Amino acid sequence: MKYFEPSELIINADGSCFHLHLRPEQLADRVILVGDPARVNTVADHFDEIECEVSSREFHTITGTYKGKRITVQSHGIGCDNIDIVMNELDTLANIDYESRTEKPEHRTLTCVRIGTCGGLQPFTPTGCFIASVKSIGFDGLLNYYADRNKVCDLDFEEAFKKHMQWDPIKGAPYVAVADQALIDQIAQDDMVRGYTVSCGGFYGPQGRVLRADIADPKQNEKIEAFEYEGMNICNFEMESSALAGMASLLGHRAMTCCMVIANRYAKEMNTEYKNTIDTLIEKVLERI
Repeated sequence: MKYFEPSELIINADGSCFHLHLRPEQLADRVILVGDPARVNTVADHFDEIECEVSSREFHTITGTYKGKRITVQSHGIGCDNIDIVMNELDTLANIDYESRTEKPEHRTLTCVRIGTCGGLQPFTPTGCFIASVKSIGFDGLLNYYADRNKVCDLDFEEAFKKHMQWDPIKGAPYVAVADQALIDQIAQDDMVRGYTVSCGGFYGPQGRVLRADIADPKQNEKIEAFEYEGMNICNFEMESSALAGMASLLGHRAMTCCMVIANRYAKEMNTEYKNTIDTLIEKVLERI
């Protein structure tokens, strides 16, 4: 059995993982991921019972039960770099024995659904609609640091996208992570738009927003909106789905992202009052996870 050194698997004095401050017994098999730490409470308000609550930095966790299902709600903050922390540490809680610092003999699979917000990129993704990310294009480069990234990515999609975009290699190689199809069917059912998602490494320039700093490719969003692969379009921008799908696949977990559109970049519309309506999406996920 591989031994994980203290500098690699960092365990706090109370037996919890380094960033999340969770102990193994506090993690449920079903995990709902949200960006905003405050949204953890919004989800947990639906629970019948609260088992534990932990907060550390932007990582806020509540584990409880909803209609007999034990669920952990975990915030991850903004960006794919945070997903790297969250998914690796959740996996250690599930699959590494903290006492011996060795991998457990039997793999424990987590089911992870991220509930987020996004910017719609098509006429058929107006503000308020829900989008399930079937495949996600990572502009952040995270998965490229892992040895088996090619085994969990759609390489033909990557090449078609780079060719269409006339991709500048100075940006680093985009990767295409694939969500768990059975989980997509379970959560999206017939009332969510299914499509491709771009996960960006920032909110402004990487998503084509121009304020005082000009962007390298002024035609970026037009090219993204026009891209089609295997009969599907890129439907939205957000900042975490590629890392979640990719890291989950590498670690043997089931994961997908569903988002509510709060801005339609195509129509140049924005709903700043989305917090009043995202509860509908939360309820759907709680029922279906």
